[in-house]
Amino acid sequence: MGATHVMEPASLLCVLAAVAGVPLVLAVLVLTNYNALVRGRNAIRESWADVDTELKRRYDLIPNLVATVQGYAAHERETLQRVTDARTRAVASQGSPASQAADENVLVGALRQVFAVAEGYPQLKADGHFLALQKELVNTEDRIQAARRFYNANVRDYNNRCQALPSSVIAGLFHFAAAEYFEIESVGERAAVAVSFGGAGGEN
Repeated sequence: MGATHVMEPASLLCVLAAVAGVPLVLAVLVLTNYNALVRGRNAIRESWADVDTELKRRYDLIPNLVATVQGYAAHERETLQRVTDARTRAVASQGSPASQAADENVLVGALRQVFAVAEGYPQLKADGHFLALQKELVNTEDRIQAARRFYNANVRDYNNRCQALPSSVIAGLFHFAAAEYFEIESVGERAAVAVSFGGAGGEN
């Protein structure tokens, strides 16, 4: 009759520690990934607030721009009304980043038309107030694009966590949805005509 093997106390403690350690490791894994997802989501919200601030800065400049252009080109009512209406829609837009981007791109197109119109009015292009507004809009465009890039970088990092293992499992369990990118054009790029948007109203 064979001898019964009795596990040494030290070995038994090692086995028990290993068994008990599995739930602990899983708990740490869940907690770490959950917190990373929360931080990523909060970073997106904070960076979106920066985008919103810069968009509002542009909204505030547009009425003065329209009034200034109207003083020299009153008969360009259709173009000026188009940018006013686009601004109104953009201000009221409260949907997803993708839907807001669609409204913003309509506004960008309308602003390009205003600056295209300005090219036909030398006195307007030389007006000090118009030049100051143009410069401020250029600066604002740069700030919008910088804020947009920062927001999209946070979205990319967060979405990578939502899609990559093991954090994707945690994202699914706790309903962390993927975020949308914010893609808008700049007023100064891809203009339909050669407008000296980046300078002080001179020719290219």
